[in-house]
Amino acid sequence: MSPIFHNSQDELYRTPYGAQPCGACVTLRLSAPEDAKCTLRLWSELGEEMLGMTKAGYCDGQVLYEVALKLPDMPVILWYAFFVETAGKTLWYGNNPEDLGGVGQICEHLPPSFQITVYAPDYQTPKWLRNGILYQIFPDRFSDGGKPLLDRKPGLVTHKSWDELPNEYAEHQPQDFFGGNLEGVRKNLPYLRDLGVTVLYLNPIFEAKSSHKYDTGDYTKIDPTFGTNEEFERLCAEAKEHGIRILLDGVFSHTGDDSIYFNKYGNYDSLGAYQSEKSLYFNWYRFRHFPEDYACWWNVKTLPELDKDCPEYQDFIFGSENGVAAKWLRAGACGWRLDVADELPDSFIEGLRRRVKDTDPDAAVLGEVWEDASHKVAYGVLRRYALGNSLDSVMNYPLREMLLMFFTGNIASADVKKRLDSLRENYPPQLFYSLMNLIGSHDRARVLTVLSGIECETVPKDEWRTLEPTEKQLETAKKKLVALFAAVCALPGMPALYYGDEVGLTGCNDPYCRKPYPWGREDFELRDKLQSLITLRRERSVLRVGTLTVSAPHPDVLLFLRRIANGRDALCDPAENDSLLFGINRGENPVTIFTEDGRRITLEPLTPYFE
Repeated sequence: MSPIFHNSQDELYRTPYGAQPCGACVTLRLSAPEDAKCTLRLWSELGEEMLGMTKAGYCDGQVLYEVALKLPDMPVILWYAFFVETAGKTLWYGNNPEDLGGVGQICEHLPPSFQITVYAPDYQTPKWLRNGILYQIFPDRFSDGGKPLLDRKPGLVTHKSWDELPNEYAEHQPQDFFGGNLEGVRKNLPYLRDLGVTVLYLNPIFEAKSSHKYDTGDYTKIDPTFGTNEEFERLCAEAKEHGIRILLDGVFSHTGDDSIYFNKYGNYDSLGAYQSEKSLYFNWYRFRHFPEDYACWWNVKTLPELDKDCPEYQDFIFGSENGVAAKWLRAGACGWRLDVADELPDSFIEGLRRRVKDTDPDAAVLGEVWEDASHKVAYGVLRRYALGNSLDSVMNYPLREMLLMFFTGNIASADVKKRLDSLRENYPPQLFYSLMNLIGSHDRARVLTVLSGIECETVPKDEWRTLEPTEKQLETAKKKLVALFAAVCALPGMPALYYGDEVGLTGCNDPYCRKPYPWGREDFELRDKLQSLITLRRERSVLRVGTLTVSAPHPDVLLFLRRIANGRDALCDPAENDSLLFGINRGENPVTIFTEDGRRITLEPLTPYFE
């Protein structure tokens, strides 16, 4: 141990562990020499304090210095580091260079700070998130249910065969259609139920020009190629009968230029913002020079950016019980996944959440956030996603990244442990146990392609269309996928599958990660293995709400110990005592290890171990 030491994830040095509610008490301790003068630097948006620390005992021949904190009465992120004067030197002790918490570092100058997330004491997330299994569907590519509706929009570029590849496109506006629709989803509800799915996340389904529908044309109507508003209500009702909820994609940062609100091409019977400064929608957008020079999402001209602070726009989305957010909840949706949440101001997200909860207290608001959401900085602002009055959940891209890197040999198990422990430390437990633990999505290469060792980012884009794993690569990739998904099922959060991943669909980056579901060409052996993991997850509550301890006893081995003790789960709800040890060996050879209780176990390569 170094002469100065603190471990933010060790209760000897920080009690209690992790994120805490407003007004809680936290004791911080630092190990330092006998003659040291130790001071805690504490800062946040509320200001800065320098707090003297007092001697509290000894540890390994060093003095333990401590300071007791009463946390603020408002949700906030607190940052802290230690200033130490000893033997004529002035030193700092703060977070490690990776900024992951745990064991820190000694520095001569102010280092990165440790974090304490202080969240609203009434923060609750819907239980169906932590108990659920999510399945993501890109509607145009899942199933047409034997009833394609593409003729409802004349002039579309349609594929002659369901098994064709998607076309390349420009300007974020693909114009090729396969014909998947809500009827196709409805008819396959029994399949999804039998797979173990409890939540369906649908990529955008509202009227729009493109096949991906992220260029909204009308927030109040289902796209006619997908169905009708009434057919959506029927889907939700029948899904509920199968124990499945429907989660919608909310694209509230921008619309399409071909929309009822912007109406650049005059295709709608409305006076759009592009057409006149007298339009009801003019203030929704930001024109630098009317009408051609306007703010766009990532400078894509077909996606004019909305002014999310505009009162009229906020009122339309969530300001009233007749707004978009409430309308579709009443139609049967269980909540909203917010596209590019970073583009939405905190006030917008918080206002939307209030409306969602007022409409249905059990509905959820889930954000697309790619980093640790507790300290995400966007446009120079520290976001408030994890403080209890904003998001219920986020897409857990950090988990996806670390597991893919682990199973492709790019990081060791110790790196996974550090990253997982950091998320667990920074997130309120309500959030940590509600995360959307995805392994695939509509804007990343298919997981089997990644696990095959193909790095699409390093391959010329014109080769993506035909780039496929070899049979040998695919055989290994499927074993890795089973192992990876087993790890996801063994962790807190909601396991998520992207349509087709369970039956062997491959593909490089967009648009080839959006291939049609391979009906008639499914890998049922792979599906059955993933289904058995889902079944285990649903049968053992300890995998859903048990406490988590992560170990890395070998560079190729990860161990997760899940436990419910003293009749309470990790969220302090009553639960039956249970424990389960999960292990996975990503290597090519068996590895024998000893568990914390002295048991000797051998982990075979890419073979999930549950005990």
